[in-house]
Amino acid sequence: MSTSPSSSVQKAREAIAAHLREMRLDAGLTVEALAGRCGWNKSKSSRIENTRTLPSDADIRAWCAACDAEDKAADLVAASRSADSMYVEWRRLQRTGLRRGQEGRVPLYERTRLFRIYCANVIPGLLQTETYATALLSAITDFRGTPNDVTDAVAARLARSRVIHQGNRRFGLLIEEEVLRHRMGSAATTRGQLEYLLTIMSLPRVSLGVIPFTADRHMWPVETFSIFDENQVSVELVSAAITVTAPSEIALYAKAHAELQKLAVYGPQARALIRAAVHALE
Repeated sequence: MSTSPSSSVQKAREAIAAHLREMRLDAGLTVEALAGRCGWNKSKSSRIENTRTLPSDADIRAWCAACDAEDKAADLVAASRSADSMYVEWRRLQRTGLRRGQEGRVPLYERTRLFRIYCANVIPGLLQTETYATALLSAITDFRGTPNDVTDAVAARLARSRVIHQGNRRFGLLIEEEVLRHRMGSAATTRGQLEYLLTIMSLPRVSLGVIPFTADRHMWPVETFSIFDENQVSVELVSAAITVTAPSEIALYAKAHAELQKLAVYGPQARALIRAAVHALE
């Protein structure tokens, strides 16, 4: 049985409360002593720990200060702010189709200046051709049983992808070599997509790395993820979309991206792998 959005939100809030409680215990404080340090009514800290009262940003910072753990405040504030949206099931996001989800991310794409993306399964959305995106979004629509608005969703995805040609943005894109061999739609669709990759690699602000099958691994393949500046990470699961905003977690994904970059090949070597995948379609 899938987890409902409301229960996922509640679990996120309970996790925040548990972190605060552990922090208090590590500091050797009772709930009354902590409330006193924060200048609160003595029952407030208990209500926060039991999720009967949702802590404000100021409450979290005061709690951390009272426990001499100011360094943890930023992560907890970020987690608290994103509790309602950090885990959202696809069926909730896509209940009216796929188009709204594509359009809803436009503001994020427009304000981002550094994109770092790792894909182990499909071509990154920013690099997809119209026919490839159509094949992929059609498969998603069929699998999830969402209303079919694929034509509009593809148009929205392509419009969103124009940021790759606009402004001062930089793109650090990584894919596994196996992504080049996954046939999405017809052979002609896949060939067109691979040839487009060869074209897009010439853009000066685009760095496209391919991690070969034969790479000497010191970093294992991980989930597909996208890092937007230093502000947010988006992770896609089979059942849900996860939004990460805690600074320490964002830093961990940035470290993973940097380690995966070391495994990738670029320039002529990457082009050779892409051309080999094209030839394999013949």
